[in-house]
Amino acid sequence: MAFSHLATRGLGAMGRTVKTTRILGRYPQHISHGNRPRKPSSVLAFSPLPLGNVEQPTDSLGLVAMLTPYLLVIVSTTPVAQTQHKAPRPKEVAAHGAMTGALAWFPAIKLKGKDAQVSKTKLVYCWSNVLTILDVSEIEADESPSRDRPPSLEFKARSRWKAEEAIVAVQWLSRSVLAVLTITQQLLILEDHSMRVTDSIDLLNKHIYHADLFSSQLHSLVEQFNEEDTSMHGVVADAFYMSFRSYKGRLFLLGYSDALVGALSNWADRLLALMEAGDFIGAIRLATSFYKGSGEKLTIGLPDEDALRQPIVQEKILEMVSASLKYAFGRNQEANTERLSNRQLEELAEVSISACVCMDDEDFLWDEVFNWYEEHDSQGVFLDALESYIVEGTVRTLPPTAVKALINHFATNHTASRLEEIICLLDTATMDIDQVTTLCKHYNLYDAFIYVWNRCVGDYVGPLQELLALVPPQGSWVNGGSVDELKRYTNAMKMFPYLSFVLTGRVYPTGNDMDDTEATQAKAALYEYLFSGNLSGAESGVHSQSNELFSDLQAILKFDTPSFMSMLNEAFEDSFLNEQEPDETPFKGISINRQYLISILLQVMAPSTFASSDTIYLDMFLARNLPKYPQYILLSGSTLHQVLERLCRYPNQDMAEDCELSAEYLLSFYHPPDVQNMIPLFREARFFRILKSTYRSEKQFPELILTYLEDRSGQEAIFTCLQDCLRAGSGLGKRQRRDVIEVIKTHAGQIAGIDVQKAAQTMQDYAPETHAVFLEALENDAYEQYQYLTIVVDPTTHPGAERQLSKPVENWMIERYVQLLCKYNPSHVADFVDELRVGDVRLEELLPSMEESGVVDAAVILLARQGQIRAAMDRLIAHLQTLESGLVGILRSIQETPDSASTAEAIDDLVESLNKYVRVGTWLCQGQSKTAKKPRNGERNGIGKHAVDLPLSFDEKLWLDLIEAVVRTASSVFALIQKEHAENKLTQLAPMIPRMGSNSTQLMSSVRTLVQQVFTALLSSTVRVGGASTERNDVAFLRILRAFLTRASHWSPSLLELRAVLASIFSAYTYEKSLLALANGMLDRDLFVHVDEVTRLRQRGWRPRGQVCEVCRQRIWGPGVGSEFWEAWKQRQADAHQRRMSRQIEGRLDPAVARGKGKAAAVAEAGQAAHFHDGHADVESVGDMRGSPESGSEMPIGPAVVFSCRHLYHRQCLLNLDHSGHTSKRHFHREGSDWELLSCPICPVHNE
Repeated sequence: MAFSHLATRGLGAMGRTVKTTRILGRYPQHISHGNRPRKPSSVLAFSPLPLGNVEQPTDSLGLVAMLTPYLLVIVSTTPVAQTQHKAPRPKEVAAHGAMTGALAWFPAIKLKGKDAQVSKTKLVYCWSNVLTILDVSEIEADESPSRDRPPSLEFKARSRWKAEEAIVAVQWLSRSVLAVLTITQQLLILEDHSMRVTDSIDLLNKHIYHADLFSSQLHSLVEQFNEEDTSMHGVVADAFYMSFRSYKGRLFLLGYSDALVGALSNWADRLLALMEAGDFIGAIRLATSFYKGSGEKLTIGLPDEDALRQPIVQEKILEMVSASLKYAFGRNQEANTERLSNRQLEELAEVSISACVCMDDEDFLWDEVFNWYEEHDSQGVFLDALESYIVEGTVRTLPPTAVKALINHFATNHTASRLEEIICLLDTATMDIDQVTTLCKHYNLYDAFIYVWNRCVGDYVGPLQELLALVPPQGSWVNGGSVDELKRYTNAMKMFPYLSFVLTGRVYPTGNDMDDTEATQAKAALYEYLFSGNLSGAESGVHSQSNELFSDLQAILKFDTPSFMSMLNEAFEDSFLNEQEPDETPFKGISINRQYLISILLQVMAPSTFASSDTIYLDMFLARNLPKYPQYILLSGSTLHQVLERLCRYPNQDMAEDCELSAEYLLSFYHPPDVQNMIPLFREARFFRILKSTYRSEKQFPELILTYLEDRSGQEAIFTCLQDCLRAGSGLGKRQRRDVIEVIKTHAGQIAGIDVQKAAQTMQDYAPETHAVFLEALENDAYEQYQYLTIVVDPTTHPGAERQLSKPVENWMIERYVQLLCKYNPSHVADFVDELRVGDVRLEELLPSMEESGVVDAAVILLARQGQIRAAMDRLIAHLQTLESGLVGILRSIQETPDSASTAEAIDDLVESLNKYVRVGTWLCQGQSKTAKKPRNGERNGIGKHAVDLPLSFDEKLWLDLIEAVVRTASSVFALIQKEHAENKLTQLAPMIPRMGSNSTQLMSSVRTLVQQVFTALLSSTVRVGGASTERNDVAFLRILRAFLTRASHWSPSLLELRAVLASIFSAYTYEKSLLALANGMLDRDLFVHVDEVTRLRQRGWRPRGQVCEVCRQRIWGPGVGSEFWEAWKQRQADAHQRRMSRQIEGRLDPAVARGKGKAAAVAEAGQAAHFHDGHADVESVGDMRGSPESGSEMPIGPAVVFSCRHLYHRQCLLNLDHSGHTSKRHFHREGSDWELLSCPICPVHNE
């Protein structure tokens, strides 16, 4: 509980009165009267608001802040106790952590400064590890506060911070600095607003006094563990509030054996500590961070405002820098053994420059810092440190002494380009122009010299004159001069980028844009200097003195004409050269424009003065700029014609490309009156692009094609040209097309040599009549012919080609293509020949090539297409015999072959070939069997007397020849392998591919497979499946087998050699038959299992969902159904027994009925169960038994109905519902009876 005691003084000794008010908590007796027990509570923190140094509305309220485990309460005690603010515990507080609470007020105070602002009243409070800062302010009202109406306050939680552990105490050290003590006695210094921890001190060894004041009151919150109750805590921390206090920026700590007083060190103490430790560089760097405000401010006693903080720190920085310089260089003079290193001097210079730049105090930088380094010959160290600030742009102004030292130092220790870059970044207003320009010339820093001269003096002609004076004598730089001449040449070449920059309005060499006024003056001055011709001192009408009038321009042109023209080409793009008004002429009434400049250049660069190697650049300049500025440049036709002719007569082959490009520019604007006379000149100059455009515009297509052939750089474009000329909509006449075709035929070999495939495609699409000429031109190159014919004859080999031939191809071309295909792509011959039509090729022309290349399958296909089946089979049999001979020869010489891998590969290739050609033979025989005539009458059904003895038909003879050839091969291989095994000569074959295996057994298996494939194909072709069981359909197979055995007796001395082959074949078929029988048996057994399961599932009944009728709600079956059902069942069993006895007696009297013969009427007796699955009801008739009156049953016992939805009904109930109109009923007739097809009235799906 918390109380407020208000004492008042009256008159007399007994006039003092004290008024006590309870402001928090309840009396103990009030707790027992409540129905609900309240949670235990306690006041963890309690603090009244102290008075500040300025009057506030809160002073009259007597605000008191109290913190409980659940709530923050702020109460005003005067004039009456009133709750002003409540705040619950934040949700961020970790559940089941340490329970702690602390709070502290900071009153409103008047701030220092011009504005004299007043800070807000602040309250900091903590629950566990969550710290919150609350601002208190007055709500403005229309009426001023009075005793009767106290002010209204606004409480706003402004900042929140979460510590790593629970907070046990908190105090304000100053307006913006908090001291926080954690449960492990860690002291944290926290800044307000930023909520940043600036310092941390461990006070565990100080033994801060603490006491357990809350655990006895709050033990239920700790002892009763409940994970779902987030308000509970694992432990109640001890109280530290009596041991942790602050007053006027000092912190007071009470220990078990002593009391401690401390304060935060301010910024001056920290700087002094570093200086005393000898770290003056670190002190200056820290002071600079204080000046910027990038580090701590409030915790070290510095104002947060820059205007108040910077003057204080600046004074200290200047003192430290001065002291550090005196210490460093004084130590260098006085100490002989221990000196500061250059590294320390560099760091001191860097921090001093950084501090002066930050304070914007360049006077101190140069008068104090630089002087110290200069007096002790260390200005190089200072200037190296200064370089980065110049490049960044923070330092722009240097005194003359520093500029001189900078140039001398960087010229001797660094590169000239680096020094020039630095000088061009400096402000030239404070430079000594004479000193800087002299030094720049001395060190050949002409970029810096030009920059300084332009910026300081504003003269743009002077630097150009200086650079002209550096031009070495003509020819000396070409033949290679001395080092000095090379430097002069390099510096003189800077005039061209200088002119380019200035004439386009940019500062040289930085590239920054000039002001419009400055740019206009600079351009006018340079144009006047170069192109005015010194008109003031000479007669303008004297032409003989033109060279003297433009001597500087002439000198520049003779020095480097291409560079000058390149510069002028860039200057022509500037708007300064556009037409100007008379009153805007920059000098002497002469309008400087492009026309004027070109006229001066044509006048100065006369052929008598300049060589053609120089004037050609002027011609290229004119040719390229005339089309770009036609409204500003006007030249006569004769002048342009001369320029074009000079471009065609370029002096050097290296200039051919540039001259042609320039001529193209010129021809886009100028059209010669007689183009035909210019064509020889273009051809002599080899301007192929111009010739192509000229021939195309003049419609000289044959010459256009010849030009493409002559131009080595773009010959592939000829095919696009040919397509444009020969396509249907090209507009060429018959004669023009004929001329183009003649040119193509004349140069067919050359066109094909560019790209034979593109040539073939182009001719196939647009001029197929030229194929013969191209093939004749490619007669000496068979592969080129093959590529050409591939496009023409067989375009399907290329991706994206159409399957059908676009245009018919002559037969001789197809024959030639097949001959070349046999040579270059034998594997594709069979596929190609298979698509040919009868009569496309001549066999006598192709068969030699096919046989030579070994493409026997293609020859067989071709012979079969021509109807020569017998010849095809003979060639195939002959090739199979060749393969047999090769395989037998390899097997015989296998012991003599050292390379087992190559032997295995050869055997594999031969077996692959055998397999391939056996399949070809099988295809040939099957095709003939399909097209053969119907069987003869005697053998049609296999019932002729001598059907087996009939002679073989043509297709049967083909099968016989194929089988004989395959069995011969297999017999030879088997016999040889068995012989070698018997003699122990054949040990192990080399490893082969996985299909072949690694020994002779697998070789035999591969050959046996070939024989089985042939016999399988024979069976499938000769034995017809189906028909009556007595029909013989294997006569053809038996005839072929008999003929084969007859032949085998002639070429095989004994059938013993064939036994292994034939036995393996027939055993394979026997095994196959047994396997099929076994598979059929397994399939039948599995099928029976599934059918049996389906039958059982179909016979399974429907189990009712309940035991009562869904209409009358009376029980139908199950426990408690009643005795009448038992009696009915017994009666039904007796009736069934009676019927069985009646049937037995009838059987004895009538033997026909007993044997099951004759007709008998099936009478459905009463009580017989009838099951129907047509619909979805299962009806059980339990007879006509009725319930006894004494049983009390309202519904008579009768049939019950069960639906597939598992609803159960009395049949009579369903009929009653039907009569009342609730259900529908349909009738169907079954065996003369009329039955109802009922539906469930509950399920809507049944009523549809």
